[in-house]
Amino acid sequence: MRVAVTGAGGRLGTSLIAALADSPFVAGTLAWDLPEHDLDDPRSADRLVSRHKPDVVIHAAAWTDVDGCALDPALALRRNGAAVGEMAEACVRAGAGLVMVSTNEVFDGLRTDGSPYRPTDPPNPQNSYARAKAAGELAARAAYGVFGREFESAVLEPGDRNPQVGAALAIVRTAWLFGVPGADFPQKILAAAKRAKAAGQPLGLVADEIGTPTYAPDLAAAIVALLAEHDREGGRGFGGVHHVINSGRASRAEWARETLRLAGLDVATEDVPMSTWSRPSTPPPWGVMKPTPLPGGPLREWRAALAEYMERISPRDPAGG
Repeated sequence: MRVAVTGAGGRLGTSLIAALADSPFVAGTLAWDLPEHDLDDPRSADRLVSRHKPDVVIHAAAWTDVDGCALDPALALRRNGAAVGEMAEACVRAGAGLVMVSTNEVFDGLRTDGSPYRPTDPPNPQNSYARAKAAGELAARAAYGVFGREFESAVLEPGDRNPQVGAALAIVRTAWLFGVPGADFPQKILAAAKRAKAAGQPLGLVADEIGTPTYAPDLAAAIVALLAEHDREGGRGFGGVHHVINSGRASRAEWARETLRLAGLDVATEDVPMSTWSRPSTPPPWGVMKPTPLPGGPLREWRAALAEYMERISPRDPAGG
């Protein structure tokens, strides 16, 4: 299987390239990124797919600056909506499969019953980034001609064959992605904590935004497991909507405090509401999704993944610096 990865230099893309390199069913990996793959160029997708003829494209490229999307909704729709449709259409013409990476933000986050969002729950995006990602999901479905509950509930049980509907398209929703490269939430928290400590002030941590931190290498491994099932099932093994996140849930404040604990950084903190900071985009306050069954079982608990990551980027400071 020849697999192309868009956004190959990004947080998820780099993890995907590494995971695919260790996969025996992959005959070749194509790393697509700027300037070769440009979300602003309507012809970019067709040019690359028709030239390189991959069997599957993992579309990880996106404009993930949610505040930037709020300030320029038209550009957000171009990059996270129209560009997805163009990639899907190019894949359909070439007979290739597509894995589109989407987000928990397609849900409004207003649920108060404590239940996680399932793939069959209807999206109701509330900000520009989320509306653009939801538009990308719809564009991909339109290209592959897959709609309705059968596609949305086409989750993989280990050892089971997926229904043929939507088998060439997978929508993988994830949340709160962290990992190298780039300034992710744990790295931003460490920097903010050091500034707060130097200033002798408590670090404000958002306590009313709930979700699931997800480690990029774990997400990449799960996507590769979907493709392995696809290979075993003769090209019909990964279709449907999948919620792929690490196990568990946390508030931003809980995630931040665990990050500080693992780093050995002692700083005063206080819980604050999201409304403490004014920003162009508002995330869903309840962003918890129910993980769908996947080959290999559920991903590990987010704290275990964070511990591995923190050891990589910030070995514990015994002095509490």
